Amino acid sequence: MSIFQISTLQALALGYSRAVVTVKELLTHGTIGLGTFENVNGEMIVVDGECYRAEEDGTVRKADPDMGVPFAAVAAEEDAKEFRIENVRSIEKLKELLTVYIDDEFSLNSMHVARIDGEFSTVNARSEAPYRSHHVELKDILAKTQRDFMFENITGTLVCVYYPDFMDGINASGEHIHFLSQDRTKGGHVFDLNLIKGTVQMLRITRLEIQLPSEPAFDTYALKEASGNDIRKVEQGNGKG
Repeated sequence: MSIFQISTLQALALGYSRAVVTVKELLTHGTIGLGTFENVNGEMIVVDGECYRAEEDGTVRKADPDMGVPFAAVAAEEDAKEFRIENVRSIEKLKELLTVYIDDEFSLNSMHVARIDGEFSTVNARSEAPYRSHHVELKDILAKTQRDFMFENITGTLVCVYYPDFMDGINASGEHIHFLSQDRTKGGHVFDLNLIKGTVQMLRITRLEIQLPSEPAFDTYALKEASGNDIRKVEQGNGKG
């Protein structure tokens, strides 16, 4: 099974937020995943073959097919292994549970995509307004545009993408998690939660295809200079360091 990725997280972290493909093109490669939009115009959640955009207040709308995508990762929902979880009191506990499951399957060096449909007492999330930039780092953009919000007593879907440590920079190592409410009206990038109960569908990924930007501006970015600490702050936390 394969995952299709647009650009690299290093490039996004350093400020490359120009369109590489459109939403319509992205959806030809997978039915579940996450990412962002041109100029970091909100958080992306892909579920059931549909692409949604979380706006800066956590309101979700279906993304226009012609919207540009600078960074995303999607896979096909097939051959998933399913298990139940309950009483998960924090995002760190959820990540621990998912990592234990991955370790038990002897696949810590593979990529994974998990879909968790569940009931939540709280979901702490974020999204952001667009910010057109060139070589402005993502952490600096989010410092200007990011808004945090909390959803309470809500049902919905978590989309979790896991990359192993040795791929850090290509994407975020560990679990990167976005949320979409069951009624498809609320969502964002998750930095904490309290899950009452849920069903996990886990996909093991053994092939990665990356589409890099083709425009010359991409080659002006020194991708190795992307800070690992900054990437972890913006992609696996609330971005406030």
